[in-house]
Amino acid sequence: MNTCLIVSSPLKFEFFHVNLPCMSKDQIKQLIEQHLPEAGLVQTALQGVQLFRVTESVPCVPAVYEPTVVAIVSGVKEAILDGQHHAYDSNQYMLCPMTMPVEAGTPQASPENPLIGVVISLDPRVMRELALEMDNAPGVIRKADGAASSGLSLAGWDSGFTQALLRLLELIDKPTDAAVLGTGRLRELYYAVLKGEAGAAARRAFGVGNEIARAIDYLSARLNEPVTIDDLASQVSMSRAVFHRRFKQATTMSPIQFVKSMRLNNAAMKIAGGMNVSEAAWEVGYTSSSQFSREFKRLYGQSPRQWSHGAQASMSMI
Repeated sequence: MNTCLIVSSPLKFEFFHVNLPCMSKDQIKQLIEQHLPEAGLVQTALQGVQLFRVTESVPCVPAVYEPTVVAIVSGVKEAILDGQHHAYDSNQYMLCPMTMPVEAGTPQASPENPLIGVVISLDPRVMRELALEMDNAPGVIRKADGAASSGLSLAGWDSGFTQALLRLLELIDKPTDAAVLGTGRLRELYYAVLKGEAGAAARRAFGVGNEIARAIDYLSARLNEPVTIDDLASQVSMSRAVFHRRFKQATTMSPIQFVKSMRLNNAAMKIAGGMNVSEAAWEVGYTSSSQFSREFKRLYGQSPRQWSHGAQASMSMI
C-alpha cells in the first residue's frame, strides 16, 4: 500500500492510499486483452514471452514444463506434480525452475470466465548469473538452508514483480524499444522473481548447489538413451544414495519415477502432435512397444491409442 500526498491549496493537504500493484495488474490485463481478444496463444516480439487466452475447460493432461514463470490475470490454472495439485490465479504466479513432467489444464475456463495470462521462459544462464551476483552482493545476509529446490512454487504478486512485468509488457508494441530494452527488462523480471516469495526455490535451482537441476538438464537431452541413476549421480559428483535423497526432496519423485514420467509425458505430447504410438515410444527410449503401452496405461489409465483420441485439442490449450 502506498500513500500519496495531494496539495489542494497552500494550507490544505490531503492524503489518500492507492494500491499501486493492483492498478499495475489491471494495466497488465488490459495490455494482454488488447493483443489477444480471442482465445489463443501468441508469441510476442519479446523472446520467450507468450500471451494466452483460454475460453474452454480443458482437463489436466500430460505436459513437460521448462524453466518458466506463468502469471495469471484472470481465471484459474492448474498443474499437478506427482499427485499434488497446484491451482493459482491472479493472486499468485507460478515458478517452475527446472524441467518437470506435470499434468496441466484449465478445468474452470469458460467464455464467461476466460483464463488470461502470460508465460515467460527463464534463461538458465541469466538466472544463474543473477543468483550468483545476489549471493555475492555486499550486505547480503546468507541464511543456512539445506532444502533442495522445489519443482513448482507459487508466489504472491509483490510490487517488484508486478512493476517488472508491466514494464516488460509495455514493450510489446514498440519493436525498437523491445530490441534495445527487452533483455534488460527480462533481467529485471528475473531479479524480481529471485527476490520474491519463490526466490529461495529459484536461487537453489540456479545458484550454488543446483546439482539436481543440472542432472535434469542432462537427462532431458538424452531421453532416448539408456540413462541410469548412477549416470545422473556421477554427473553431479554425488553418491547414488545422496543423489536419490536430494532428487526426491527437489522433485517429490524418486529418480526412477521422474525418468519414467519425463519419457511418458514427452511421448504423450508427441502422440498429441500427430506422431504414431510406436514412433513416439521409440523417440523417448522405449524399445518394447508392449512395455511402453503397459507403463502408459498404468500412469494415465488409458492405452496410448485410447488416450490419443481427442488429446490433440486438449494439448494445444495448455
